[in-house]
Amino acid sequence: MTNVLIIFTDLDGTLIDSDTYSYQNAIPVLNTLKNNQVPVIPVTSKTRLEVETLRQSLQINDPFIVENGSGIFVPLDYNDLTLPKSNQWGDYYLHRLGCTYAEARQGLEKIATALNEPLQGFGDMSEAEICHLTGLSSDEAKQAKAREFTEPFLTPKKVTPERLNKIVQDLGYRIVVGDRFCHLIGAGAGKGKAVQWLVDSYQSARPDAKITTLGLGNSPNDLEMLEVVDSPVIVPGNKGINPGLSGKGWQVAPAPGSQGWAEAVRGVVLSPP
Repeated sequence: MTNVLIIFTDLDGTLIDSDTYSYQNAIPVLNTLKNNQVPVIPVTSKTRLEVETLRQSLQINDPFIVENGSGIFVPLDYNDLTLPKSNQWGDYYLHRLGCTYAEARQGLEKIATALNEPLQGFGDMSEAEICHLTGLSSDEAKQAKAREFTEPFLTPKKVTPERLNKIVQDLGYRIVVGDRFCHLIGAGAGKGKAVQWLVDSYQSARPDAKITTLGLGNSPNDLEMLEVVDSPVIVPGNKGINPGLSGKGWQVAPAPGSQGWAEAVRGVVLSPP
């Protein structure tokens, strides 16, 4: 039986350093994975345009999961998966788990009405405002604003996460709550669901193979992904493990960011069978 390893990874603070946005420490390991034909699949809150830019820089040609598990993009020329010809989205096959961007915008309006409080999403902001709030460059803000399935919005300060979650669920959506931004996503979306769909697709294409999955993340936003992979790895921040991921008993990378990512992956790829 053939053994097939698939790596699922968060980007910011995991494969990419939080402070410098560098991934140079991971390049040698990424090259080894590519030579060994090990898929490296980004699983991120970023948009398709943001991930496309990064994939070009990293020379990764595998599928990728965007906007918190709302959309799975598989290149049309990707030969490791057998997928239907329908649902073509540009140069990709798209499997959508979440809602459309229009539906996310409508949902944000409904939530604001239910809260009786204005909510400001990316669709309400200019690129300059997004640059100011996030520290992104103008080009990066333009890519971040190119939403296709979800709507980030400023986290309301006067609303408890519990109340916000209840209203969102009652309206048929899900939410990922952050310190600065929340992400409104469709009820069927999620990083764990998206990862599982891709694993099942790989298994269908290779029914005689034994598929093993490695997942790397750094925040509670990655929890659903880490729960469905065979080998979850927590990448710590500069101040240690995110409290939302502590106490899981999972492997912890030996260093923050891309250095820790590289060392953790190297330990799996180069370990004896």
